[in-house]
Amino acid sequence: MKFVVPGGTGQVGNVVRRALTAGGHEVVVLSRRPSGPGEVPWDGRTPGAWSEEIDGSDVVLNLAGRSVSCRYTPENLKAMMDSRVDSARVVGEAIAAAARPPKVWLQMSTATIYTHRFDAAHDEDTGVIGGHETGVPGYWAYSVGIATAWERELETAATPHTRKVALRSAMVMSPDRGGVFDVMSWLARLGLGGPVAGGAQYVSWIHDRDFVRAVEFLVARDDLAGPVNLAAPAPLPQRAFMRALRSAWGVPVGLPATKWMAELGALALRSDTELLLKSRRVAPGRLLAAGFTFEHPHWPGAAEDLVRRRRHRPPTP
Repeated sequence: MKFVVPGGTGQVGNVVRRALTAGGHEVVVLSRRPSGPGEVPWDGRTPGAWSEEIDGSDVVLNLAGRSVSCRYTPENLKAMMDSRVDSARVVGEAIAAAARPPKVWLQMSTATIYTHRFDAAHDEDTGVIGGHETGVPGYWAYSVGIATAWERELETAATPHTRKVALRSAMVMSPDRGGVFDVMSWLARLGLGGPVAGGAQYVSWIHDRDFVRAVEFLVARDDLAGPVNLAAPAPLPQRAFMRALRSAWGVPVGLPATKWMAELGALALRSDTELLLKSRRVAPGRLLAAGFTFEHPHWPGAAEDLVRRRRHRPPTP
């Protein structure tokens, strides 16, 4: 099969590209800065010669969007919004104009679309869209606005011959350098991976191989469309999440951090505390109902696998 992957040069894109290529598929990556074979230039905003790759392809997996690992300044928030909405819009236009449109369009979204909560997990049917919570920073609503605008472009695209799926993904954990697992592991190995602000906030996650398997599952299942949660079925509080990660690395102690300490850490990492403090408790209801089985449903085992793979991964040149 031919996969076209806009924004496929980031952490998740590299995970998908390696797996699909190893599986014998043709993978074409659309990139603002193409640098190798199989990469085609695009700007993520306007039609161009790249559209020819979509015409006649089997699957479009749109991962494009500015990284959320940044300070949430007005400029960065606007770039996060524009890069997602513009890329989804122009991908939809290319599919609509194709003489041979792909059979499925998988559009990256995010589990951040759901409200901050501790009491129950959000699935696709009963989950509550966020943006109206009390007792949380007001700017958190902007992240929900980004997600809803992102999905709206998918929903409204005039692509009647292409099935559309919004991938409401939790954090994808892979042993690659620079990804979220890498950052969390660095903190854990320094002894800083303790509870943040009490650690009651839930962490939803998905193992990189389960992410790829879910993508392949959704491609094969013609009966699945609309939003699908890509998250392991066992989210857990941040304090338990980091405890299991420390155990996998053989680190016995993790220093706790208050909210103001988390803010200082986020500032040093050029990130934002929403990524640490928002409780994301997400359940993969539609995947499980459709018969998908997770190879790594529980975090302790997943963490051990990722640490083992990281230890045996050659250093980045």
